[in-house]
Amino acid sequence: MTDTEQQINQWFANHMEHTAQTASSAATGIERASDALVGTLLSDGKIITCANGNANILAQYFCTALLNRFEQDRPALPAINLGADATTYSAICRDNRFNDTFSRQVRAIGKANDLLLVIVDDGHKANLIQAIQAAHDREMNVVVLSAKEKTDITSLLHPEDHEIALDNLSPTAATPIMLVVINALCGLIDQKLFGGIE
Repeated sequence: MTDTEQQINQWFANHMEHTAQTASSAATGIERASDALVGTLLSDGKIITCANGNANILAQYFCTALLNRFEQDRPALPAINLGADATTYSAICRDNRFNDTFSRQVRAIGKANDLLLVIVDDGHKANLIQAIQAAHDREMNVVVLSAKEKTDITSLLHPEDHEIALDNLSPTAATPIMLVVINALCGLIDQKLFGGIE
């Protein structure tokens, strides 16, 4: 086996280890978060997502799975990714209000029956913190999917909010695990609302 093949094998081994750790430690959090998401949809609310950097890809993937389909044909479900609107995002940044990029939008379109899903891989969090504060101001519940345990975001959460925290992973290690978590959430939403796949 070449050095490159050994490195590739190690990447896969690390991924499988992180996946197994998440399966054992986050299952309850994933179930509770899915219940909150389903409760929002059953209450005629929408799910609003936000994330920075590469995590924004995951936020858009989640919204696409709800708006279009996950694994089965079913009615479209209301979801909005605040990071998908590049024009609005850049306009807020242009006016030197980067920390307001998401909170300004949450205050404009969020309502009491809605839920904010925040995906945090690492790095800058001030705009995510302000988004959570804005959601609470609008009487929205919050679900956080985080690559780290006990971040400064954790302290902002209310008792009715939910956090799925991974085992202090780097952003590159966290991204594929977060995708598995999001797939689990999407699958549970479909199952709870529509009975899953035959």
